[in-house]
Amino acid sequence: MELHGANILGSETSGAGATVFHGVNPATGEQLAPAYHEATEREISRALELAGEAFAGFRSRKPEQRADFLEAIAAGLEQLGDELLDRAAAETALPLPRLVSERGRTCAQLRMFAALLREGSWVGAIIDRAQPERTPAPKPDLRRMLIPIGPIVVFGASNFPFAYSVAGGDTASALAAGNPVVAKGHPAHPGASELAGRVIQQAARDCGMPAGVFSLVHGPSPAVGQSLVRHPLASGVGFTGSLAAGRALFDAAAARPDPIPVFAEMGSLNPVFVLPGALQERGPEIADALARSVTQGLGQFCTKPGLAVGLGGAELDAFTRRLSEAVGATPAGTMLHAGIAERYRGGIAERGGMTGIATACAPAAAAPHAGATGAVFTTDAKTYLSNRKLHEELFGPQTLVVASDSASRLLEIARRLEGQLTVTIHASASDLRQHAALLDVLRQKAGRLVFGGVPTGVEVVPAMQHGGPYPATTDSRFSSVGTTAIRRWVRPVCYQNFPAEWLPDELKDDNPRGIWRMIDGEWTRAAVV
Repeated sequence: MELHGANILGSETSGAGATVFHGVNPATGEQLAPAYHEATEREISRALELAGEAFAGFRSRKPEQRADFLEAIAAGLEQLGDELLDRAAAETALPLPRLVSERGRTCAQLRMFAALLREGSWVGAIIDRAQPERTPAPKPDLRRMLIPIGPIVVFGASNFPFAYSVAGGDTASALAAGNPVVAKGHPAHPGASELAGRVIQQAARDCGMPAGVFSLVHGPSPAVGQSLVRHPLASGVGFTGSLAAGRALFDAAAARPDPIPVFAEMGSLNPVFVLPGALQERGPEIADALARSVTQGLGQFCTKPGLAVGLGGAELDAFTRRLSEAVGATPAGTMLHAGIAERYRGGIAERGGMTGIATACAPAAAAPHAGATGAVFTTDAKTYLSNRKLHEELFGPQTLVVASDSASRLLEIARRLEGQLTVTIHASASDLRQHAALLDVLRQKAGRLVFGGVPTGVEVVPAMQHGGPYPATTDSRFSSVGTTAIRRWVRPVCYQNFPAEWLPDELKDDNPRGIWRMIDGEWTRAAVV
């Protein structure tokens, strides 16, 4: 498929903008053809106008039709074969085995939401039957379910060119709910974004979907994202990226005359608490596993553990030495793009020069262009608690080990944590009994508690919670991974005393879809009698 470098506006393409940019191979610094046209205000407006026009027709499609659409997208991505993989590898320096796995995850997500649509219970249908004889006032017939909210703006992420980008989980869940999508491709991988966008465009044609059900716009300028969020037809936003960018979009959405929800995942320290009993029982094994987690994908995962906390002493010292040796032995690699590499190197230099910080594993001489190596720093609890810079995520293959001088100080560190995607706990049975208060505090800080493992590796299943208290995400009640991700793009509506023929199938007495519903307080698939 020859790349055209234009924006995809429904069934059309457009490259009206004079500003252009290129994908860049981060390993060599080479610009990759073609040039991509940054979307103009008119093109952005056109994309959302088309989405607004498509909304009524798309939300009225049968669930089976939307499921077919999602499955057609998955099949189209697979049919691109090596073309998609090779372009993503050239733009991101991610190894082919990782990209093969990520493509599989992306297609599995699309098919997972197709299956969810066919099963149907995700709409949360609740029926409370009328009681006209009730006194002193009759009870009306009330029927509630979830419905789509409107066009969704999806921002592609740099670190997952498939699974969190144009055809990723945000797009899959928004389309599944019945919402058109306007995606903004990440400027670090515009070619991979275009390929995925054209697959969705073709699937929409093949499945007879409204033309405006999907659009893709390009542009490295923050103004493009701001224009998308501020457009009056945008109804919700999905974002994965930095705190600064996510908060800017959140603030723009809140400042609209009609505020809209922004579901932004903005990173996390993902602290690991290693308690004394666990250190004594298996300190070397924990250190080796943590080193692999810190350096996996050059630390470019939102769940990379950037902080390890334990009680100071000989066991923690030995743990830190083992961790540092393992991180130091990890080969250099190439980060996703030069901007990320520059921020990582700058952050490493800043951290290494801070008072009270020791370098346990210094980064080796970096490879050219976007190259990077791992690092480990150490400090004490007092320094950590007093230095707010140490509480900020440093994206890349580094971590900080904090030695606490007491159990009470360990608890204070936990209480001072900001919201996290994950918190990991390594503890023996006696540790759990002695530190019950610590566990209670940590539960309030994270969306996912990991026991005895590492936080990297986000399973795409219904039980997964990928989201946490601010600043990890803008709304900790929702997940961006798993089937519950669909709940971000819907709202409840209640039908009171409605004529039966005008009710949605999910709320009709005979339950034509055969889904699970709550009827008068009990879950059942039976008809209303």
